[in-house]
Amino acid sequence: MRGKQVFYPIGWDDNGLATERRVQTYYGIRCDPSLPYQPGLVPPGPAGGRGGSPAGQLPVSRRNFVELCNQLTEADERAFAEAWRRLGLSVDWDLSYRTIDERAQAIAQLAFLRNLARGEAYQAEAPALWDVTFGTAVAQAEIEDREIPGSFIRLAFGTEAGQVTVATTRPELLPACVALVAHPGDERYAGLFGSTATTPLFGARVPILAHQLADPAKGTGIAMVCTFGDVTDVTWWRDLQLATRPVIGKDGALLAAAPAGLSEPAGTAAYARIAGLKAKAARQLVTDMLAAAGALRGEPEPVRHPVKFFEYGDLPLEIITTRQWYIRNGSRDERLRATLLERGRELTWHPPHMRARYEHWVTGLTGDWLVSRQRYRGVPIPLWYRLDSAGQPVPEQPILPDEAALPVDPATATPPGYLAEQRGLPGGFAADPDVLDTWATSSLTPQIAAGWRTPDDLTAQVFPMDLRPQAHEIIRTWLFYTVLRSQDELGLLPWQHVAISGWILDPDRKKMSKSKGNAVTPAELLRTYGTDAVRYWAASARLGVDAAFDESQLKIGRRLAIKLLNAGKFVLGFPAADPPGEISSPLDLAMLRRLAAVTGQCTAAMESYEHATALEHAERCFWMFCDDYLELVKARAYGEHGPQPAASAVATLRLGLGVLLRLLAPVLPFVTEEVWSWCQDGSIHRAPWPDPAELTAVAGAGDQSVLDAAIAAIAAVRKAKSQAQLPMKHPVTLLRLTAAEDDLAALEAARGDVLAAGKAASLELRAAETAAPAYEVHLAEAAAP
Repeated sequence: MRGKQVFYPIGWDDNGLATERRVQTYYGIRCDPSLPYQPGLVPPGPAGGRGGSPAGQLPVSRRNFVELCNQLTEADERAFAEAWRRLGLSVDWDLSYRTIDERAQAIAQLAFLRNLARGEAYQAEAPALWDVTFGTAVAQAEIEDREIPGSFIRLAFGTEAGQVTVATTRPELLPACVALVAHPGDERYAGLFGSTATTPLFGARVPILAHQLADPAKGTGIAMVCTFGDVTDVTWWRDLQLATRPVIGKDGALLAAAPAGLSEPAGTAAYARIAGLKAKAARQLVTDMLAAAGALRGEPEPVRHPVKFFEYGDLPLEIITTRQWYIRNGSRDERLRATLLERGRELTWHPPHMRARYEHWVTGLTGDWLVSRQRYRGVPIPLWYRLDSAGQPVPEQPILPDEAALPVDPATATPPGYLAEQRGLPGGFAADPDVLDTWATSSLTPQIAAGWRTPDDLTAQVFPMDLRPQAHEIIRTWLFYTVLRSQDELGLLPWQHVAISGWILDPDRKKMSKSKGNAVTPAELLRTYGTDAVRYWAASARLGVDAAFDESQLKIGRRLAIKLLNAGKFVLGFPAADPPGEISSPLDLAMLRRLAAVTGQCTAAMESYEHATALEHAERCFWMFCDDYLELVKARAYGEHGPQPAASAVATLRLGLGVLLRLLAPVLPFVTEEVWSWCQDGSIHRAPWPDPAELTAVAGAGDQSVLDAAIAAIAAVRKAKSQAQLPMKHPVTLLRLTAAEDDLAALEAARGDVLAAGKAASLELRAAETAAPAYEVHLAEAAAP
């Protein structure tokens, strides 16, 4: 409507762990890459107990699993497309992209290889957050704190000076303890720094050290460092250059072999009792063992404390040392961090305060972005590794594919310079087994949408784009990662504006979630209230603000849509003059002045991405147009005051309707299109957006105070009739206004319309120095029953 060509493709984000979980549950299957492919596999479905737990799910090959993922996502996308088409989503349905199709895979792999060539991507053996539910490493941005019950226990370590009491909620990690730490200013432990302590039960000798992150007010003020209990342990381990003594495996159970450093034979025997147990069971057994050994100090203290979870996981995260791929994100590079912060300041945020979330995330990063995932469906990491004479991969020497060959699946493709028969053999090659994190692809959605470095590349025409619309909780992931990847590859922002929406909350102001059972799907609402009503409700929510779902808003939206139809039928019932009649009535000119002002307000609000404010202005003006102006000029439009006044009223009504239809079209596209089609050729959505200057030119010296005075007068008449419990058609013998000269002049200009609308016989104007106009309404005597 502003004369622009809009690039707005439909994107399907069908990659990621959430898809895999849905497929597992829906079909009652789980992936086992060791199994052969079964052509024509019919999955069992979730019936019969399958789909709930991995033990009850049918194992299938990776290829079968990926096929079923594709099958279900395509069905889901068809359902989404049907809903979005019904909602009037204004995407270009001829332009689409997916985050898992071949084009997306090729672009994601190419971007990763370029990150690798520039040194921005690297592989490292390091502690990583590990989700036991999915069996994969996860990134810092994908974790959330959940409060769970636990127990604080206090246990005694032996030292050269006696004993020291340490408080912990994870006694099962005692065999992984590599140090005790306290704050350097904590006088209670100053004499112990530099000495050693002995772990109870397991007899390991560990140093007692000082570190600023130790909290004197937490527990007993001295903490055990385990490899690894939480992210603070990782910091202490790295800063203090401590030993590594892992005990938790990828399945969340304690490793079978005892770690090094335990006493012999007592320590290793104690460990044998907990080997193979899941962390929770081991926690209870170690607590019992400590009590039996007299190492507990006091009774366990029940607590509720925040624990880190993967956003899609069911069990607390563990920290496990693995070899993973990372992309540098500024966490350890002050120059890159400063650049990313500056990019955030160049970006125009709607609303502006959301930038603080971006800056808080960037300044608080503690590690580079972990982009490898130990999953089955995703964009494969496009690398192979040379195998040494023992058949072990040499990760320092990755084998890269030709860019022209992308996308590539290294699990089935052969690397340059090798034969397929050399796969897995000493001196041959092995594929990187992992896939890229879903955000490693989603962070490239501008490039994927534009077809970056593909035959239909539109990057030069559409990059940087204008707008990224998204919710606030993924500023740290989707927004930040997209800015990072654009900076890495192109050295600029991917878009100029970002519009941050809030969440939809249930009536109790809790976030809607399918897992919580409080989500409302749109299908029934669309059937009951219609598309325009649902869009009205959605557009009433402001950017950056959570909105509680309120069905009464849908009813208001439906009422507005019906009123538009009725107003359109009434206004367009007056035949259009050719050429249109001259607009000369003071009230009509005042109405056009008001429309010009409202159009300016709506335009300014839309340009500021304040769509809810634009809707408020347009809606308020529309109801005034229907309830007041239309009623005021109805008699004149019917010709009761002569042909010229009638022509002026009809021309204003038709012009005003056309303006209001266009102001409401972005929110109510279907009803406005329908009414527009009754009087205009072509779609309203290609019609020009109203121009305040054009309306002002027609209105000339029109004075809005005339409209205000007429509305106030007719409101006084309505109020008097309502209070007397008389119909609006009941006659008025006299309407008297006592007011200042300017107010009297304004009402005098609309005299004829006010008398007709109020069914008044006469209008008397009295000048007086008064703070506000005062109306007297003399009603005709009611007829006897």
